[in-house]
Amino acid sequence: MRLTLRVWRQKHAGADGAMSTYEVDGISPDMSFLEMLDTLNEELILKGEDPVAFDHDCREGICGACSLVINGDAHGPERTTTCQLHMRSFRDGDTIDVEPWRAAAFPVVKDLVVDRSAFDRIIQAGGYITAPTGSAPEAHATPVPKPDADAAFEHAECIGCGACVAACPNGAAMLFTSAKVNHLNVLPQGAPERESRVLDMVAQMDAEGFGGCTLAGECATACPKGIPLFSITRMNREFVRAARKAK
Repeated sequence: MRLTLRVWRQKHAGADGAMSTYEVDGISPDMSFLEMLDTLNEELILKGEDPVAFDHDCREGICGACSLVINGDAHGPERTTTCQLHMRSFRDGDTIDVEPWRAAAFPVVKDLVVDRSAFDRIIQAGGYITAPTGSAPEAHATPVPKPDADAAFEHAECIGCGACVAACPNGAAMLFTSAKVNHLNVLPQGAPERESRVLDMVAQMDAEGFGGCTLAGECATACPKGIPLFSITRMNREFVRAARKAK
């Protein structure tokens, strides 16, 4: 495959950025999108040019680091992570635009790399449970009803990639925050911080500068792990209940 790539290049957060055009040839349809970028970078290095900076880690669809907007879609045309997107999703001769996440709370570090530490601070605000130190409790010491366990697992699938923010027209982080809140709030182990968790995490989300949620639904459509939109509704109910008690 021969492709034309238009890639966002930006030397650092304070610099002006622009799209740069590159031609790549000999791309196998079985390559992942990141392997295609590796091929581009090899060519750039051989020419003595600066390679394109992009985030990646596991390359197995687990860590959520490979965050790119491809042809205007978070993670590209398939509902998966960028590292699991293969070049067979494109056609020979295609022009592909590659950009970083676009959100005020995700400032660009360099090229396609953005700073997503805002997510870390949201989790630090309440994404934990109180547990006594010592040996781990017996696995079945606290019974969990199967519907609650299923709901917890469903929300725990969130990998914090940020596609929900990138896809949202408002740059909201409600789907991510609701997944982290609901994951623990449905479990008995999360009950002690249930109310403070949702209040603190939503407050931190607002403090990070994310946009307001209008339930457009683009976040759930872009989520590679299928976190459902009703997760936001569930968190909103938790928030209203906790806010009333806090008054």
